[in-house]
Amino acid sequence: MHENATRRVGPILTALLLIAAVVVVITGVLPRDDFFALAGRVSPVLAFVIAITVVAELASAAGVFTALAERLAVWGRGRIWLLWAFVLVLAIVCTAFLSLDTTAVLVTPVVIVLALHIGVSPVPFALAAVWLANTASLFLPVSNLTNLLAAASFDGGTAGFIAAAWAPALVGVVLSVVILSVVFRRSLRGRFEAPARTPIDDRPLLVYSAVVVVVLLPMLVSGIPVEIVAGAAAVLLLAAFLVRDRGAIRLSLIPWQALAIAVGLFVLVEAAHAHGLENLLSTVSGTGEDPLSLLHLAAVGALGANAINNLPAYLVLEPLADSPLRLVALLIGVNLGPLVTPWASLATLLWHQRVTALGVTISWPKFMALGVIAVVLIVPAATLTLAFVG
Repeated sequence: MHENATRRVGPILTALLLIAAVVVVITGVLPRDDFFALAGRVSPVLAFVIAITVVAELASAAGVFTALAERLAVWGRGRIWLLWAFVLVLAIVCTAFLSLDTTAVLVTPVVIVLALHIGVSPVPFALAAVWLANTASLFLPVSNLTNLLAAASFDGGTAGFIAAAWAPALVGVVLSVVILSVVFRRSLRGRFEAPARTPIDDRPLLVYSAVVVVVLLPMLVSGIPVEIVAGAAAVLLLAAFLVRDRGAIRLSLIPWQALAIAVGLFVLVEAAHAHGLENLLSTVSGTGEDPLSLLHLAAVGALGANAINNLPAYLVLEPLADSPLRLVALLIGVNLGPLVTPWASLATLLWHQRVTALGVTISWPKFMALGVIAVVLIVPAATLTLAFVG
């Protein structure tokens, strides 16, 4: 009953958000010129989100993620800790190149089912997926919607973003892995029997889809606009599925609810900025690029993400992150910080839907308590790394 209620509330809140955004535009609360400027900025970002989601969903339908997870189980050689290491790498790479939502939606069920099949607790694997979906989302512009919005502010595009963010991103991932491995060290001991391989319905389609994904990954950091790269990959996969498995092509491949939430938040926050929100927040976020100032901004970003969700927190504070260094500090807060509340990021909400659908019980008090410890360690460490390396 609780899960059904959650499924009903989500679309209702999304619809209300969109209605509010439409009203803001029609009534002129958001001036027309500001609206068109906003549309020009976010259209490529939303196009990338659509394309990369289609790629991930079709690759999953072809069995790419399942085959990879089962291959990891073979490579684990019966050792739980080694399988754990491979799962961590899978979550990190998937988040970095295919976005945090892909990890939350597609990697989570694969690693949970894998854990259940080998007879170990799925909780560490589930938490690894959601933590790394957030904390590994600082490596590349494509890793997170917030990064895509910020990337244009860095000289050199993708290369400039990576140069500015790699060190705090690495710290965030390493500390996440260390904390999870220490907390669940007892569950990660022992051995397992490799599960039976899942039958492959269409091996040519699986191989083709895997090749498309493998080629896509380096192209996302090639300097070519990411919406073009992801769009080309989506077209290649759609063409193959039209021939081999037309039933997998459906409108639900497009993340309608996530897009609607993003568009609504873009419009409402832009309208708030047009009416003086920036001046109000300037006293809260501080100024400067010294370590304490960067810690201040990152902390405000993390608090905002856990209070109202990371995307609106970023949008609200972005104008006050008026240099590349401050922008990365803000991204540390809103990307690495959403580990406490269930609504802190869309990825966490999507993850929870997948986890509950698989019958895995997560204690929210324990989730939040562990998240507080992680945020208190990870966000300051990553920010201080930024201050001294950047």
